[in-house]
Amino acid sequence: MSNQELPVVASGCCTPLIAEPIPEDEAAEMARVFKALGDPIRLRLLSLIGAHENGRQVGEGVCVCELTEAFTVTAPTISHHLKVLREAGLIDSERRGTWVYYWIVPATLKRLTGVLALPDSLVADVR
Repeated sequence: MSNQELPVVASGCCTPLIAEPIPEDEAAEMARVFKALGDPIRLRLLSLIGAHENGRQVGEGVCVCELTEAFTVTAPTISHHLKVLREAGLIDSERRGTWVYYWIVPATLKRLTGVLALPDSLVADVR
């Protein structure tokens, strides 16, 4: 694994941040995924993929050609951002001929929501 690659977040459930302290290794792992989402282009790409019906279907995906038209940046820039999302385990892809198709990785998104979830005891305080 090169220094540029981010490890894929292990699937499974995890404890919300405010329920109990997370272990150091898990914090480092999750920080890498959140860092991948810290760019507006990457966040929008993930949203576009997830909002597309085929982007929510593992193995189906959204053609990169449909994603690039939503931005004013160059295709190589979009490819770089998709690579960062893929290396963080947020999306996966498959080449079909000259095009690449992308879809979200539900297990990673579920893990992120689990980390940010509010325990039931605090939900009433938010309302």
